[in-house]
Amino acid sequence: MNKKLIFIVIALITPLTCLAQANNIVGYWLTEEGRSQIEIYQKPNGKFTGKIVWLEEPHNEDGSPIRDKKNPQKSKRNRKIIGLHILKDFKYDGKDERWEGGTIYDPESGKTYKCRMWFDDNIDILKVKGYIGVSFVGRTTEWKREDSVR
Repeated sequence: MNKKLIFIVIALITPLTCLAQANNIVGYWLTEEGRSQIEIYQKPNGKFTGKIVWLEEPHNEDGSPIRDKKNPQKSKRNRKIIGLHILKDFKYDGKDERWEGGTIYDPESGKTYKCRMWFDDNIDILKVKGYIGVSFVGRTTEWKREDSVR
């Protein structure tokens, strides 16, 4: 095989491999505490997003759905937690093999943090790190892959 043909084959395979790795994040994830489940999917613009699809306790004592009461924007405090998009605008960085450039919203505090996500050796355990400012300061949690919505 000549060098030009080898280069063309590598050039065609590399984006497909990167795309397959990028999609490893797609699916359902049980948060570290086990109190909520997040569905991560890719939007048509190529970015990854995630929303809450299950809560261990989805209702208040009076039977009404849990709402986004701690949101800093008053107009958003009536949103239901189930269906709430908490992960936004992630791009896959094939070089570093992680999803970056996005944010994570914590409805328990009403705060939004910069975020990055990655796998170590096990693609069934997603590392999720929220941080303010620089990425080496922050908190990392582990989410466990699940086959379907609970």
